[in-house]
Amino acid sequence: MEYTFYKVEKKESIAWVYLNRSEKKNAMNAPAWKELIPIMQDLDGDGNIRVIIIAGKGTMFCAGIDLMGMISELPELLEKEQKGGTKLSLYQKILGMQDGLSCIEWCSKPVIAAVHGKCIGAGLDMITACDIRLCSEDAEFSLREAAVGITADMGVLQRISNICGQGIARELAFTACDINAARAKEIHLVNQVFTDHDELMTGAERFAMDIAANSPLAVRGAKAVLKQMFASRVGESLVFNAAMSAVVIPSNDLMEAVAAFTQKRKPNFTGS
Repeated sequence: MEYTFYKVEKKESIAWVYLNRSEKKNAMNAPAWKELIPIMQDLDGDGNIRVIIIAGKGTMFCAGIDLMGMISELPELLEKEQKGGTKLSLYQKILGMQDGLSCIEWCSKPVIAAVHGKCIGAGLDMITACDIRLCSEDAEFSLREAAVGITADMGVLQRISNICGQGIARELAFTACDINAARAKEIHLVNQVFTDHDELMTGAERFAMDIAANSPLAVRGAKAVLKQMFASRVGESLVFNAAMSAVVIPSNDLMEAVAAFTQKRKPNFTGS
């Protein structure tokens, strides 16, 4: 199938899923959230595919959510009267968007993220849903939401704490700082760092081939067991997270973040 945001290539036992909106730095618009569910379902049901690699086309992995591009999908953010029906509608849409990334975790087959360049906000949400994360030396990561007046709600808070620990998760969530590849390796966000993009792609394929050479039943069984250790806790927390976001946004801080972005200045948040 042809997709708007993604490009899928199947090569023997490995499937490559590319974020394919390079002209917008792979910023995630509406198709990014909707298309990944059927993609992962197709790959999960394909008996020839044993491993999936997610990577980005262009100069970076992902610049985060395309907030301006999502406004038409989230008119609740512009409603002047934030009454119950508006909040409930926003809550339900957030849950649907969460599913657009959780589908990576739900897939029974191992998923490898291969990150080059920037991996910001929603991009970090995406890779934390993957089983293994690899990157090139030029990679930069940021849990950016606090810097734009949003509580991260697409799964990164739940998953990065399992990967890196509570202290690191809180540091990244509260500061919205950028971290480089070396720091990402130090905190166990990524498994391995490669010199450049070409070596990253080669290394990701080598990882996938090593996995594909093993018993697919045993590998899928291992993923199922590892996932079950945190599945209920993550699922419950995502529901609470969506409710919290529906309460917190929209806000004056969010509008200030949008204005600051368009005016290319630093935002002045007031907590309102």
